[in-house]
Amino acid sequence: MATNANTGLASTARTTLAIMAGGRGVSFDGSAVDQKKEDFRKYLEKNGIIDALTKVLVGLYEEPEKPENPVDFIKQFLGGPSDVDVEALKNENEELRRRVDELQAKLDALTAPPESQAQ
Repeated sequence: MATNANTGLASTARTTLAIMAGGRGVSFDGSAVDQKKEDFRKYLEKNGIIDALTKVLVGLYEEPEKPENPVDFIKQFLGGPSDVDVEALKNENEELRRRVDELQAKLDALTAPPESQAQ
């Protein structure tokens, strides 16, 4: 019975993702929007995104005790960090880039050839 439930859920997830990627949009020219959505759907499928999202949704469905924070569950399931302070990392990165620039300037000054004397 679990296999049927998994198959049904996987089918539902695929249908939802297909609608998101290739939904029924209306455009004035009738084909540009549809082609863009079809290209996006192919991109999702080619890169395994639809399969990965289907697996994570099935994993969430099969979880006996539903997580309090499903977004963290999805991040962990996909292998991403759940508690990352992005702003702190950006600040640290900027500070380290400034330090690299300072050190590069010092290195350039120390390794520059001596100025030739005017004759």
